[in-house]
Amino acid sequence: MRRVLNLASPDRSTRRNRALGATLAFVVSATNAGGYLAVGQYTSHMTGIVSTLPDDIALGRARPALAAVGALLAFTLGAMTTAITVNWARRRELRSRFAIPLLLEALLLLLFGLFGGVLGGYTSLAVPMTVLLLCYLMGLQNAVITKISSAEIRTTHVTGLITDVGLELGRLVYVNRAELPETVRANRERLGVHSLLLGAFLAGGLAGALGFTAVGNVAVLPLAGLLLLVGLKPVATDLGEAL
Repeated sequence: MRRVLNLASPDRSTRRNRALGATLAFVVSATNAGGYLAVGQYTSHMTGIVSTLPDDIALGRARPALAAVGALLAFTLGAMTTAITVNWARRRELRSRFAIPLLLEALLLLLFGLFGGVLGGYTSLAVPMTVLLLCYLMGLQNAVITKISSAEIRTTHVTGLITDVGLELGRLVYVNRAELPETVRANRERLGVHSLLLGAFLAGGLAGALGFTAVGNVAVLPLAGLLLLVGLKPVATDLGEAL
């Protein structure tokens, strides 16, 4: 429990970054998978959204094009929110600089879990609002781990992870010829980190899909609770010092 409470601490280490990355990968994947079941769209997949936007424009499909633009803007706004809050807190030397956006994400997930069912009766409003909310959360969270790890870890997409795993596996199975001076060696540590993140993403997606299938939107409440655990201690410390 102590390790979870310290994951958002400003005192960073490689081990702590990996643990937080795996935790956030699980949360974002569960939310993404559950969101797909709720609205029929993956909200972390900005590559796909950007790819479909030109097609929609070329084919004269105004509504899907506007929806794609809205999703991109929401994701961008989420990342901007993280940048603003982290830099604001850092300039004031707050320990909660990384915890604040995570607590904001937890709060929005709580609202979605508790009141998402109420919006379900207003389909024309619920679907676009849910997509925008989830895209905002994806941008918010991805920016948090990007800033914490100096852009070494991202949690909302796995294309880069699988590419890096493939590269390291290729180096791992490469047969070095003894007469050649250059030796090919896999970075086993890097392979382990990316495999951990990929495994967390897969586990989160499975948990999210099963949870939404069983209980609907309230499946995000444990995810919100996990984020609250991660972010609460630094915020409480700052509040205690201020008082």
